[in-house]
Amino acid sequence: MSWVYIENLKKYINENVEIKGWLYNKRSSGKIHFLQIRDGTGFVQGVLEKSKVDEEIFENAKRLRLESSIIVQGKVREDPRAPSGVEIEVSNLKIVQVPIEDYPIGKKEHGIDFLMDHRHLWLRSKKQFHILRIRHEIVKAIREFYDSRGFVLIDTPIFTGAIGESAGNLFQVNYFDYGKAYLAQTGQLYLEAACMAFGKVYNFGPTFRAEKSKTRRHLTEFWMNEAEVAYYEHEDNMKLQEDLVSYVIQKTLEHAENHLKALDRDISKLEKIEPPFPRISYDDAVKLLQRKGFNIKWGDDIGGDEETAISQEFDKPVIVFNYPRHIKAFYMQPDPQRPEVVLCDDMLAPEGYGEIIGASQRIHDYDLLVERIKENNLPLESYDWYLDLRKFGSVPHSGFGMGLERVVAWICGLRHIREAIPFARTLYRLHP
Repeated sequence: MSWVYIENLKKYINENVEIKGWLYNKRSSGKIHFLQIRDGTGFVQGVLEKSKVDEEIFENAKRLRLESSIIVQGKVREDPRAPSGVEIEVSNLKIVQVPIEDYPIGKKEHGIDFLMDHRHLWLRSKKQFHILRIRHEIVKAIREFYDSRGFVLIDTPIFTGAIGESAGNLFQVNYFDYGKAYLAQTGQLYLEAACMAFGKVYNFGPTFRAEKSKTRRHLTEFWMNEAEVAYYEHEDNMKLQEDLVSYVIQKTLEHAENHLKALDRDISKLEKIEPPFPRISYDDAVKLLQRKGFNIKWGDDIGGDEETAISQEFDKPVIVFNYPRHIKAFYMQPDPQRPEVVLCDDMLAPEGYGEIIGASQRIHDYDLLVERIKENNLPLESYDWYLDLRKFGSVPHSGFGMGLERVVAWICGLRHIREAIPFARTLYRLHP
């Protein structure tokens, strides 16, 4: 008898199979046990009838608790009414372990703090199963996109002595005899070095922001995809972002539509996501917000509420470009026509999900970069290697960073980013 994963059961209609998994739920009606079984690839109902099995097997099923680990054997029956399209006519049941106490996550409603405290168990629930399977497909799609375009994966360091943005949101550690080091908030500076060697590069890994933020969009540890391309300028950069996001949406719909539907996600909204995306300048964004009643003036940063208001005007991601120089990072290239703004953009997801990508053309002139580092009161000696890139064969180049969890939250239609990552790290959460 073959061991078969639940996701493949449709290939075994009317065949006897073995499933190794856990009891997700159970109900009984005297002579029949209905066993809801999960195995990490899906969920299926097993029907155990007293008249069709040994009495010992039927009695053993009575002592099962939720999350008992079990091995079930039986015949696969087609059942159009079932979410999986099949059910199992159980002929044998082997118990691997019955939990030593009642499973803490029961049928009743639980508060979010309780569920996050039990995140190690909450991962087993149907909603979390579907969310994290979608995340898996999104990650696959991101990597496939870059591979299909000849990008080289560069793994950038997590410990760094160079600050990518502002020191105020960095986790600081003591690094042996070197003094202070930081957990990376971005791998961008290292990707800039790599793009001068390989032309088109990307990374994908954890990043850290010590922002004391409690919004539904913030994590202190999250996964970010960054890309950097030599000889790409501002327009090239925005086009690459459009192509990436469109590709990710397309592939997620192709490979995870069943998971999206299980979350009751309106996929018609995702099906609209294709290039070109709408674009508005920072200047026009400020005017739009003023018309909507926001107290904002030119030169102010655009926050989460403002991003939501802008994105609600569009049914696709909107690109807001050319922000004021003084509110953006030191490495961004000023617009030659308007040096008070920089050649940058933020991509805001629709439906109020806000920023998913931050991007810019980078400064490639040595003297201008030195000037900007000094303006931002950053230690010049920490950027000696970064400045070398402008001494030896410097070229215009551009790149961006895309936050994975924000993309997952948007695609899944989640209200909070904490469910978009297996184990969330937030201002008040380090356990489990």
